[in-house]
Amino acid sequence: SYRLDLPERLKRRGVHPVFHSSYLRIHVPNDDRRFPGRLETQVAEFEDQVEREWAVDRVLSHKGTRGDADFEILWKSGDRTWLPYQQVKHLDALKDYFNIVG
Repeated sequence: SYRLDLPERLKRRGVHPVFHSSYLRIHVPNDDRRFPGRLETQVAEFEDQVEREWAVDRVLSHKGTRGDADFEILWKSGDRTWLPYQQVKHLDALKDYFNIVG
C-alpha cells in the first residue's frame, strides 16, 4: 500500500490517502484535443455535489419495467452509464426516449 499526497479538494471530501499498489497506474495527462471535456473536475463528484447534473446527450435503452427500470444514459462526454428510474425520471432526455419507443 502507498500513501499519496492528494489535492486539498479530495482531502476535504474525505478521500482516504492510502491505496493498494494494484490500484495505482502511471499518470498519463489528458490530451484535450483528442478527448475534450475530460477535466479532473468532471470525474466522480462526491456527497457535497450529489445534486449536480451533468449534460445528458440521450437515453439509449432500458431494462426492467416501471419503477424498477434501469436506463442506459449517453453523456455529452461520451461516457455511458446505467441509472435507475428514480435518478433519471426528471430528465427531458427520458421524455424524448419514451416518445421514440412509444
